[in-house]
Amino acid sequence: MIEQTNPIGATPPRLVEAAMGVFGLLREYFEGAIMVDAQARISWIDRRYRTLLGLPRDFNPIGRPVEEILPNSMLRKVVETGRPILLDIMLIADRQLVVCRIPLKDEDGVVQGAIGFVFYDNVDYLEPILKKLEALQKQLSRAQAALSRERQTKYSLSNFVGVSEMVTELKSQIRRFALRDGPALLLGETGTGKELLAHAIHQASDRAEGPFVAVNMAAVPEALLESEFFGVAPGAYTGADRKLRKGKFELAHGGTLFLDEIGDMPLSIQAKLLRVLQEGEIEALGSNALRKVDVRIIAATSQNIERMVAERAFRADLYYRIAVLTINVPALRDRVEDIGPICERLLETIPPAGELPGWVLEPEAVSLLERYDWPGNVRELRNVLERAAAIAPSEVLDAAVIVKAMPALREMVGDAPAPVADSGALAETLARAEREALLDALRRADGQKAVAARLLGVSRSQFYEKLKRHDLGV
Repeated sequence: MIEQTNPIGATPPRLVEAAMGVFGLLREYFEGAIMVDAQARISWIDRRYRTLLGLPRDFNPIGRPVEEILPNSMLRKVVETGRPILLDIMLIADRQLVVCRIPLKDEDGVVQGAIGFVFYDNVDYLEPILKKLEALQKQLSRAQAALSRERQTKYSLSNFVGVSEMVTELKSQIRRFALRDGPALLLGETGTGKELLAHAIHQASDRAEGPFVAVNMAAVPEALLESEFFGVAPGAYTGADRKLRKGKFELAHGGTLFLDEIGDMPLSIQAKLLRVLQEGEIEALGSNALRKVDVRIIAATSQNIERMVAERAFRADLYYRIAVLTINVPALRDRVEDIGPICERLLETIPPAGELPGWVLEPEAVSLLERYDWPGNVRELRNVLERAAAIAPSEVLDAAVIVKAMPALREMVGDAPAPVADSGALAETLARAEREALLDALRRADGQKAVAARLLGVSRSQFYEKLKRHDLGV
């Protein structure tokens, strides 16, 4: 028989009697039961639940808040919401109990209490379900971690390589602008590293812990731009999701939104972007609700945006909004002294073939690269080095290999580039000059090889390779 104790509180006796009758029928299918009133005070508990909880025989829990007896109980939530929790795992001490909780309602649907009972105290029955749940949770965690990584910066200012005075001034400007929170506009030719600098600004700013979200305006169809930026309300159009789909502004909340190639932004979207910058609010497609967003805008373009403004192809008011902090990124041909260090850094990212120790870029090859105009800037330079590495017979990338990888250079050096690389007198002169440069750097660095490598603008691995080649010891 079920142990009956006079219920108290607001739970009507008729509901209590009906609930206890159900317990009588289902007694063999559960291990214990408890009932609370409308204030979540215990109004009844059966003997088996008392034993399960280890309650002393002379202890009377009736009338006490349920949390005093079951700290992890969700019965109060069931009473407050009127919604059942049909299957759950509740921890009591070091035991996991499979429980069910159901609200008690009167004829008018008013919640008058709740009942809960333990199906069994051995979760082994649920092992297959729990394993599947655990696997799904792990997949979700991995997906969330991957998404979080994607929304973090990939580059810092140290990734922008250069030893020229122009680059030194540029980095100083980036550091100053990073400390301010206004919009920034990066101007420069394609391949100059504008996105890299946008990452660097975010990482050096107070928003570094927030997300970094990038949108390439040229890659998104005009018809999708509004939903891409501002999101889509549930059921906004046929086939729309039944829940809100966040746009890039909401995803970047608290962080930075990078708008690459903003010159390709349609005028219709420019007007809406201007409103967001002015009001700090967005309105999802198909919604009338406004949402506050806190986002820093960094824009970039390789176009002459001032001319576009003059031609009314770009809104003047938006231009003045995003050009609060303007950064001009120099073309590679304007800083040729950086080509050598950039090549050294790029070659470190290109895996050597077979068991080769690493790539060695000959000085005459660097001199040849410095003579080219580089309309594609650093991106084009990387492509040339990757092609050269693919066709090189050894780890040495000399002028002949560079010309083969880049036929456009053939006109600059003539149809017979071999003598440039094979001339004994030139090779000896260059070798002596490199050896003297290595020795001089070591003297200036007091023998510290890492410091000497920095003085020469090369990586440590390349520096050690050159020392070995000139028999200067490692």
